[in-house]
Amino acid sequence: MILELADIRIHPGQNATFEEAIQRGLKTVIQGSTGFQGFKINRGIENTERYLLQIFWDTLEDHTVSFRQSPAFAEWRAIVGPFFAVAPVVEHFDLVAKSA
Repeated sequence: MILELADIRIHPGQNATFEEAIQRGLKTVIQGSTGFQGFKINRGIENTERYLLQIFWDTLEDHTVSFRQSPAFAEWRAIVGPFFAVAPVVEHFDLVAKSA
């Protein structure tokens, strides 16, 4: 399994509408994508306009090819993109170890 980690910064004062939009986008667009396994969203405490989005994929290609090169990616960006203060930083990770 691959972890996609997106570090998202939004415009001030838009937390409630962004949180609704990102959850709607995940559930209506990304959740049906090939290789999608689940997600987590965390909001910053010290900086409440910062979010960490974790999406779990079967393979890297499920995200970078199957999703990112599909029409669903444009639909996703139309839902969440207007909230971005800057472009999100997105990286991918392999699991090395975890607790029980």
